Amino acid sequence: MDGAPVDVSAARGTPAAGVPQVRDGQSRPREAGAGRPGGVSIPRQRRGFSGGPRQDHVDAFDGDVDVFTPRSGIGTQRAETYPRFSGPHGSPLAAEPYGDDGEAPPTGGPAQSRGGKGRTFTGIAAAAVTTVLAVIVAGQVADGRDRAARAGSGADARAVDGAASRGDDRTAPSASAAPSPVVLSYAQAMDTKYPLSAELAGSGKFTAVPGGAKAPGKGRKYTYRVDVEQGLGLDGKLFADAVQKTLNDDRSWAHDGARTFERVSSGRPDFVITLASPGTTATWCAKSGLDTTEDNVSCDSASTQRVMINAYRWAQGSRTYGDKIHAYRQMLINHEVGHRLGYGHVTCDKDGEPAPVMQQQTKFLDHDGIHCLPNPWPYPRS
Repeated sequence: MDGAPVDVSAARGTPAAGVPQVRDGQSRPREAGAGRPGGVSIPRQRRGFSGGPRQDHVDAFDGDVDVFTPRSGIGTQRAETYPRFSGPHGSPLAAEPYGDDGEAPPTGGPAQSRGGKGRTFTGIAAAAVTTVLAVIVAGQVADGRDRAARAGSGADARAVDGAASRGDDRTAPSASAAPSPVVLSYAQAMDTKYPLSAELAGSGKFTAVPGGAKAPGKGRKYTYRVDVEQGLGLDGKLFADAVQKTLNDDRSWAHDGARTFERVSSGRPDFVITLASPGTTATWCAKSGLDTTEDNVSCDSASTQRVMINAYRWAQGSRTYGDKIHAYRQMLINHEVGHRLGYGHVTCDKDGEPAPVMQQQTKFLDHDGIHCLPNPWPYPRS
């Protein structure tokens, strides 16, 4: 039925194609009053069928209604429009047997013929049109329901999908979810090297690590602040914790209760341990007449408050210590604070012994044919 036109010629007063036509009836005597013998004209009869119609069709249209008779008012009066049906894919179907303009069948006016044969033909034609319309309507209703069901299910699916995609509490796919940050213990973090350029020259601006740590011992107390140069990308708290733990270790300068160290973040401390880029370290060491650029090392800038720790060395270590970055960081702190406490450079005297913490272990372990072992502590045997 897709897009097939419906033959409605029968609905416009012409017998449907294929229906045999009956010849005109014999001429009848003219009656007076019409300019012909007899004076009265006899209305011409409609063509009928050669065979009789089914009785139920005749009974169904037994009234004096002739649906094919033109009525008065066509084209001048608009009545209630009949609903139009749509075929598959929205194609219109000729469901209105009275024209494509949507007008209702005209009403009023007498039928031209009330003969039995005319009514018979009328009944059969109307029944045929009714049957066609019934088939069309049934098909369109079924098709419409099917399309509506499909559209409804699609709309529901889209609505559910849209709501899910817009939901505020939806869970992101595991493949694209951001991994949880790895939390390292203190020992793990101190065993990890971090990326930092040996030629980095930072901003020269420092930030004090907030908070503090009380001195744990009863010996001579030294207070210090930890500053970190801005923009290094290193963990300032890890550095501050490392300083506090290292200095107060019994193998360090706190040995045997001689000293204790307390970290503060305000006031005027005894010194400031500063983690800075190689460029900034060189600048501050030069203020005390020290050149750190040749081997990219750290220093105690004695003419200032700052004990300078080269961030490159803190992050990457040295060739002499290799992968033992944790021990190297302890040596770096103890060596430079030892200068602040008044100790100068020394070297080991016997082959195979631990190097003194005040030996320049970043630069060398072996000297004068003596092989020294790496050592981060002032009192390693404690």
